[in-house]
Amino acid sequence: MPGFNVNAARAQRLEALGRAWTFQLDDDTFELPTELSRPVARELRGLDDNDVDGLLRLLLGDAQFNRFERHDVTMQDIAAILEAYGNETGLGLGED
Repeated sequence: MPGFNVNAARAQRLEALGRAWTFQLDDDTFELPTELSRPVARELRGLDDNDVDGLLRLLLGDAQFNRFERHDVTMQDIAAILEAYGNETGLGLGED
């Protein structure tokens, strides 16, 4: 009896979600990963709970983060983005 096939499960998740989760802000579109690598997860754990910029920079990457910073965004906007991201990808970020 074959065991659990990680590659098949990953392929199924990526087929369902795609490789990136997108959100729009004004006339700009941003992408967040639908899966986090272990090194990224390790970096996330190292961030202070209140380091919103660090979290966004890590998820968006430097180029997207620099574009994101040009927008007038509230903490409520960021919370809404992260909530939708968590709900749709299963990656609960910023939660206790």
